[in-house]
Amino acid sequence: MNARSAWLSPAGQTREDTRVAALGAHTPVSPVATRSGVLPGSYTGEHTVSGFWLAGAAGAMTAEVSTGRAVIQAEESRGAYPVSLTEGVPLTFADGDAQYDRVDLVVLRIYDDAYDGSGRTEAVVEIVPGTPAAVPSAPAAPGLSLPLFQVLVTATASNGNGGINWGTALTDLRPTTVALGGIAPTKPDDTVKGAYPGQYRDVNDALQRWNGTAWVPYPRDIGGIAPAGAVTTGGYPGQYRDSAGGVLQRWNGSAWLPAVTPSAFTASLDAGTTASTTYTAALDNTAVSALTLDFTAPGTGAVLLHFGARMVTQGSTTTAAFMAPRITRGATVVWEPSNDEYSAMYGGTVSCSVSTMWRLYGLTPGTVYTMTALHRSGSASVTCGFDNIFLRVDPAN
Repeated sequence: MNARSAWLSPAGQTREDTRVAALGAHTPVSPVATRSGVLPGSYTGEHTVSGFWLAGAAGAMTAEVSTGRAVIQAEESRGAYPVSLTEGVPLTFADGDAQYDRVDLVVLRIYDDAYDGSGRTEAVVEIVPGTPAAVPSAPAAPGLSLPLFQVLVTATASNGNGGINWGTALTDLRPTTVALGGIAPTKPDDTVKGAYPGQYRDVNDALQRWNGTAWVPYPRDIGGIAPAGAVTTGGYPGQYRDSAGGVLQRWNGSAWLPAVTPSAFTASLDAGTTASTTYTAALDNTAVSALTLDFTAPGTGAVLLHFGARMVTQGSTTTAAFMAPRITRGATVVWEPSNDEYSAMYGGTVSCSVSTMWRLYGLTPGTVYTMTALHRSGSASVTCGFDNIFLRVDPAN
């Protein structure tokens, strides 16, 4: 019969029965199989995973694998092998090659003679030696084993010649597994898919949720503001996060945008003149061909336009100088000054700084617009001067 039950059959319980019908179910990878890995935990709670840590002796080729618990999953019919290491295991690495470095692999391995014909039935920690090479790589893990560490053994390393540099030689490979429903601490390079929508994992202190097709960042608190660097892709439209630059951002469903549209500003101190009686962006006697300012329409679709300059009407106190903006969206003109009602204006032979402000509405939120400074004279015979020209756009209700 294919259905296995632990502690039920009157004919005796097989080892497979015990492994397959595990009472302490761990992180699933299928309806029957368990994710292989080391159980997290440490004596002080300071470290994510202390089990099966590899600590080397300074200047030597020896190390010890510490105590720990793990689960190693075989084929579904064989079940998962629980392992408890209650005493440290000493390991001795072979001396380094005379010419090349090599990478050894430390594994937790299951030998089961009933399946592999090895003549052994035990769980062991062992070294899988690598091959010396100019660019060495770790050997493949043997069947039914759990990789724990890669260890770089440099050329000529030995007990009498510096041994292994344990501070730089180790690459931690230990995967983790937890009880069903638990949150597994893991690493960014963990590519294992989730087993069910709603499963959670912790990666670099950021919580992620399996949505059925991908691991997606989960906000620290629903409705809260995620700290900078904690969330890459928003979990829902309307989520907020703090950016690295200290700017509050809002997830719109596909991108992070500033939560509050900032003001846009530009200015020019290069004075110019014009005697044109129609509005023109170009001024004479200046290196600035046209003063423009790009801005993004806020969610309200309304902005406040500020603009002004220090103006003078040369030789005339009866003619005015005018300044007004043109608003465009790409090649489309959104607003053109058809009269002087919205203009900043001044007339006089002594320069005077003037400015004005008015509200423009009906813009498309999130769309980029361009504001261009336009100038004109009230008379073709009067040259008007413009200096310290500025444009500013603020979001408005």
